[in-house]
Amino acid sequence: MAIIKQYHKDTNTTYVYESVSCWDAEKGQSRSKRKLLGKIDPLTGEVVPTGKRGRSKKNPQASGTAPGQSVAERDSNTLLLDALARNQELESTIREQKVKLDELARKNAKLTAALEKLCTSLGKCIDACRSCQE
Repeated sequence: MAIIKQYHKDTNTTYVYESVSCWDAEKGQSRSKRKLLGKIDPLTGEVVPTGKRGRSKKNPQASGTAPGQSVAERDSNTLLLDALARNQELESTIREQKVKLDELARKNAKLTAALEKLCTSLGKCIDACRSCQE
């Protein structure tokens, strides 16, 4: 048993299959039997089940959609809500990283100023040593 990923150019989708090799006695060759597991979500990289196993539940209240919506509308609404939640998470992470970046920039400026003072002092010390040797 192996897991096979197959990319379809026309739909820009990667499907995931479970492949089992079987021996065909009539032809004297090995044959593969594949079972579709799902497709890979391009945003998360996770396998999303397709077919009956991957369909939404019949209860519209459970999925948070209106009773008259189709499966495709519920799926797109779910994807949209998931994408919005992920977007908020990423924006929060970006804000945190900007705060860290600003803090590091301040530390860098302080260290650069201290290094310049040290270099100036060192230069003066070197000049003083040279004048003493002369």
